[in-house]
Amino acid sequence: MSGLFLSKGLFPQEFFKPTVEFLLRAQQADGSIPWFDGGHCDPWDHVESAMGLSIGGEYAAAENAYRWLKNAQLEDGSWWAAYRGGEVDNRERRETNFVAYIATGVWHHYLITENRPFLREMWPCVRRAIGFVLAQQSRHGEINWAVDAHGQPMVDALITGCSSIYKSLECAVNISVVIGDPRSDWREARAALGEALRNKPERFDRTWESKARYSMDWFYPVLTGAVPTTKASAHLQKRWDEFVEQGLGCRCVSDEPWVTVAESCELTMALLAAGDHARAVMVYSWLHQWRDSNGEYWTGYQFVEDLLWPDERPTWTAAAILLAADALTEYTAAHHLFNEVRLLDVKSAYSLPEKERVRSS
Repeated sequence: MSGLFLSKGLFPQEFFKPTVEFLLRAQQADGSIPWFDGGHCDPWDHVESAMGLSIGGEYAAAENAYRWLKNAQLEDGSWWAAYRGGEVDNRERRETNFVAYIATGVWHHYLITENRPFLREMWPCVRRAIGFVLAQQSRHGEINWAVDAHGQPMVDALITGCSSIYKSLECAVNISVVIGDPRSDWREARAALGEALRNKPERFDRTWESKARYSMDWFYPVLTGAVPTTKASAHLQKRWDEFVEQGLGCRCVSDEPWVTVAESCELTMALLAAGDHARAVMVYSWLHQWRDSNGEYWTGYQFVEDLLWPDERPTWTAAAILLAADALTEYTAAHHLFNEVRLLDVKSAYSLPEKERVRSS
């Protein structure tokens, strides 16, 4: 199918029901969600899939996914890069943006469900995760991308990874306010990271080749709010022709003829953040030609060789489809998460009844 045009108030539940069911089938008994049957599970994509479950109304399954992370968390607040079948699959490193993303997922779930007991349950886990991440922040504001197997910093920073952390810090600050333990130090760390992302390009890609060929380096600062709304449209326009293939989607990298569904979904939300609703609807409408008959979505399409590649239909791609659909249709109370920056103010939050505090954001 192609040409699915979505607008506010028109979330096609029946159309996406098989996609949600795919996420449910993929989830393991311990709550983890691998990329596909027999595949590995990493903390970032696991959270992305859990958010898809929340959008689909599968709240218990989503909460089990977050509890898996809580149970697997290491003493320093981190997780290994990958897990498989209940065991660690990659002990080479622990990536900061992977670790921080639990704050985004937990906040997303709370926005939808207003489940305060669950938020309180997850608070110690989120607090430890953010503590691990911010221990890797330099005095310049950027955050090291990982620590190695021995816990030593792998010193350099990624624009995409730090942008993702920037959104996670927004969510972590909001959780701290609702919990009643507002963390001004996290707010300050987020401000320093935003300053680095906007004005200190020399702090990124210092020890390896520039990642500028990756589309995520282009749109993630917009998607996560590091680039302010007033500059977001111009920022996206600068490299639009490098990355966007008309009628197909967003390239993963500028120099390869390969469009990917998840990046196209994230670009859809970045366009909404930039106020470009028309192009957001257009890009998203192209993506359902990559939908399988059972509601799963292929990773991407190589348009020179005319083939679907790789031969995978990952859970996180399905989740990205649901996140973008929610953003376009405003279906759940979390629809705005990647379209706007909504940082809770401590005083205004506490001036409202408990049930209403989140809505003040």
